[in-house]
Amino acid sequence: MGDVNESAVKRKLGIPNWRNLSKDKVLKFAAAMPEMATEVRLKLIEQFPAFKDLGKADIDAVTEAHKSTLAANENSQNHFYKASQDQRDALQADLGRDDLSWAQREALYDRLDQNVRQVSEKDSENKQFLGAGMKMVAAAGAAALGLAVVFVGGKLAGASQDGSEESQ
Repeated sequence: MGDVNESAVKRKLGIPNWRNLSKDKVLKFAAAMPEMATEVRLKLIEQFPAFKDLGKADIDAVTEAHKSTLAANENSQNHFYKASQDQRDALQADLGRDDLSWAQREALYDRLDQNVRQVSEKDSENKQFLGAGMKMVAAAGAAALGLAVVFVGGKLAGASQDGSEESQ
């Protein structure tokens, strides 16, 4: 009976054997665990010791991608801030000239003010970007943790059912 249930689970997942259990099928596998007979569940857990490694690899990949994105973002931010500072320096140097009319000074002050607003907007954009990135990393971590809980929960439930069967 254990083989029939195991075969049914593989059919439900659309895989010929457990080596074909891909990342996208893991959620289906975890969701199907409560429906499995205890002996099948334990047998499957033994056949799939790489579950933790799969989750860790996913988290590591997301973490590395996030680090790479953060580095690129920081480089881009630094270029923007450097260019903005260079523009402010040039505007301030122009403002120091004695031969400017009031209208010319006013135009330079307006451009300086516009530059400062752009830097502030860029800073706000960057904070939103970083917040979204942290949410993505947190979601990936929560998903991996959720899968681990389901996996371990299935193992514990199977073990407790085995224990209760023995006491009866």
